[in-house]
Amino acid sequence: MKKQIIVGLGSCGIAAGAGKVYARAQSLIEAGNTDVLLKQTSCIGMCYKEPLVEVVDDRGHYLYGSVDVKKLEEIFEKHIRNGEVIDEYVVESDVIQGHESHYFAGQVKIALRNCGYMDPESIEEAEQRQAYEAIRKIATEHVSSEEVIQTVLDSGLRGRGGGGFPTGLKWRFAHNSQSDEKYIICNADEGDPGAFMDRSLLEGDPHAILEGMIIGAYAMNATSGVIYCRAEYPLAIKRLNIALQQAREKGYLGKNILGIEGFDLDIIVKEGAGAFVCGEETALIASVEGERGMPRKRPPFPAERGLWNKPTNINNVETFANIPYILLHGADAYNKYGTEKSKGTKVFALTGKVKHGGLVEVPMGVSIREIIFDLGGGIQENKKFKAVQLGGPSGGCIPESLIDTKVDYDSVNATGAIMGSGGMVVMDETTCMVDMARFFLNFTQEESCGKCTFCRIGTKRMLEILTRITQGKGKEGDIELLQELSQQIKDGSLCGLGQTAPNPVLTTIKYFRDEYEAHINDKRCPAINCKALLTYEVIAENCTGCTVCAVKCPSSCIDGSRKEIHFINQELCIKCGECFAGCNFEAIRVY
Repeated sequence: MKKQIIVGLGSCGIAAGAGKVYARAQSLIEAGNTDVLLKQTSCIGMCYKEPLVEVVDDRGHYLYGSVDVKKLEEIFEKHIRNGEVIDEYVVESDVIQGHESHYFAGQVKIALRNCGYMDPESIEEAEQRQAYEAIRKIATEHVSSEEVIQTVLDSGLRGRGGGGFPTGLKWRFAHNSQSDEKYIICNADEGDPGAFMDRSLLEGDPHAILEGMIIGAYAMNATSGVIYCRAEYPLAIKRLNIALQQAREKGYLGKNILGIEGFDLDIIVKEGAGAFVCGEETALIASVEGERGMPRKRPPFPAERGLWNKPTNINNVETFANIPYILLHGADAYNKYGTEKSKGTKVFALTGKVKHGGLVEVPMGVSIREIIFDLGGGIQENKKFKAVQLGGPSGGCIPESLIDTKVDYDSVNATGAIMGSGGMVVMDETTCMVDMARFFLNFTQEESCGKCTFCRIGTKRMLEILTRITQGKGKEGDIELLQELSQQIKDGSLCGLGQTAPNPVLTTIKYFRDEYEAHINDKRCPAINCKALLTYEVIAENCTGCTVCAVKCPSSCIDGSRKEIHFINQELCIKCGECFAGCNFEAIRVY
């Protein structure tokens, strides 16, 4: 068997230096005239171990993690030339026990089934992994569009973009709309942490998304398709366009696809400007039409009157990625995973204060604890878990007391958070929940299109209040005012951005009200995070009078002679923290 070196060249891998590793592998092969096949793949989800390099030989595969150029040279010399596996570098293998094998053991990969296991720019490798077999099955077995829709309904698949609406029902609405021209759109422009998942899917398995769209188009008699992808994803756009051209050449797109008389379809990529509001269906449609991305009144819904006033169906990347699996293996193969009302699997983008950041795909119904501690490895520096932001910038914060909440639509919604597209931002004991609410609200306020008065002005007023509180200028009644404004914004906003923007504020008030009260009443930040509320003080018994703190202080607020106990003048202190960072004797405390 010819040995293979496979380098992960997704965006996360490239950012970690995988491009240099790939180039070095290429030069080593050329210089040594070694009979080795060098290939590329995409993100396998283990972003915390990038760059990743897989070696395949006649014994099996070995995935090496955190590979820089120096490690690559060692792997090449020992493993490629001499057949000697470097055990301490192996994170996963089908031959030996890798150091991170547990990361994959707890996952069920359906949407991510091919990511990291093939060259995303090769349709032949995609076909070897069953790409386009589902649409071939539909063509050869003469499966009707109604049967396709019923299979999707029976699977229990709900839209993975955030709303959780039954996908099959959405398709049926578009199918029943009478028109000789219909559109199918893939929303690949979501701007929360879950967008990392969308990007990885587009980069790693573009043919799965294309096949999902082709099947959807067949089910609802759509004649044209659009993938709306943010321009900030250049690698995803490049691979999408490669996949589209390959699909056209193979007959998966075009006229009378796979011999299905009258089934004509082509798909194009439309680059978006990265506006968060364009994650909303009608704003996305406006942007595709060349207008400013702003939501429109509903009804009529897109299934009746969408793009160019024609019936239109919109699903997100992960939703389409599940479709080929469901049609090929059947509804029961998919809905055996999950809970009664939340079937299948869900991809989550783990980020924040978690040890193992990356992508995981788990059955619906597992607990937040399992995802963060079993797959994510727990909290960085073994600090205490405090909360997780679930559902992106307009999601909610779920506290440690609810860490055993099952991850399904109903259970997550009951906490005040939302599933969203799968972003999980993990927070530890050093996170100030008031400042976290301010951070997320700042994002949604900036991303508001401005159409609705309550969203445009209400979020700005809320942001002003939160900023005051974190600056030590909060006053009695601020909490109640935030709650009142939140409800008005929810009730008075046209689209999901405004309706969910207050979620981070409402959930942090609900679960961490004591932190708000400490900021307002005591002018104190319990997490020791808000700069304006910090106090720096010399610990007399630890101070050696070394003068380092005084030298580093930019405001000259520290008094004391050499070898004498120093003193911080609180009136002059600008709370920069230079004294705390520079002290070698733990003689400065902050509170």
